[in-house]
Amino acid sequence: MTETTKLELTNVWDKTFPQSETVTHRKVTFANRYGITLAADLYAPRDADGRLAAIAVCGPFGAVKEQAAGLYAQTMAERGFLTIAFDPSFTGESGGQPRYMASPDINTEDFQAAVDFLSVQDNVDPERIGIIGICGWGGMALNTAALDTRVKATAAMTMYDMTRVNAKGYFDAEDSADARFEKKKALNAQRIRDFQSGSYALGGGVVDPLPDDAPFFVKDYYDYYKTKRGYHSRSLNSNGGWNVTGCMSFLNQPILQYSNEIRSAVLIVHGEKAHSCYFSRDAYAAMVKDNPYSGNKELLIIPDAVHTDLYDGGGKKAIPFDRLTEFFRAHLG
Repeated sequence: MTETTKLELTNVWDKTFPQSETVTHRKVTFANRYGITLAADLYAPRDADGRLAAIAVCGPFGAVKEQAAGLYAQTMAERGFLTIAFDPSFTGESGGQPRYMASPDINTEDFQAAVDFLSVQDNVDPERIGIIGICGWGGMALNTAALDTRVKATAAMTMYDMTRVNAKGYFDAEDSADARFEKKKALNAQRIRDFQSGSYALGGGVVDPLPDDAPFFVKDYYDYYKTKRGYHSRSLNSNGGWNVTGCMSFLNQPILQYSNEIRSAVLIVHGEKAHSCYFSRDAYAAMVKDNPYSGNKELLIIPDAVHTDLYDGGGKKAIPFDRLTEFFRAHLG
């Protein structure tokens, strides 16, 4: 069994949301099967008795557990679930070298490692475990649900399919062999420069200052990651971003290959006005196509909501926490 390594964890409350008085909070660590130690915040209903249903939360892609994932985890703990919000491998307070790398395989494994951890807690019922993935981690959550039979319910919030957007560009506008060849050519040239310098060049987080002609979805990200609304010092998107080559493997493979074999319950939630809504609509259609277990699958579109409204509510309470609670209570018991 892989042992955890000691991590430097912050003990002060440094979240982008206020601490709840009805929930207990502590830091925990656990290792994935690649030997990388992950850091998580564990939230539990205060004075809860017995074995609880549990939920692991991660995302958005390039964020940390002190941002949206922690808000989801704490809120679901207020509603009776034991939850963890974790930093994925190579980011935040979690381990893994080199920093700021991403992997469809390792990041799916991170969710599975979270399920490992929850399954052996004395106050968790291992038959009642679910996961929530936000943004790019919504896609990873669906990928996990297709692989991990222990996951009984999955919610994918404002999801991205990170393999699709890397390989095909936004709205599939770069879906050609020539466009992918040019991306691969640039990334492999960057590999040489990184090897020569002995370090990995960062790709940059959300653009700052914001250009006047920035697309709406870039302004949307800026409003969350670069302002006091959602800025965090450890967040990649708030600061220097992923390594330029950090997501290279996403170009060469799809996730969600077997999503239409998911038997457990799935709720996909997206904002009606989000630039990314097509990811959820298409993922849902593919998941239920020829799937004999489609009866427990649902696509929920939130009227007037944009992508980041489902990070923190967007000041208009856009996150459907009542529906999430109903969904997980129904399928986790």
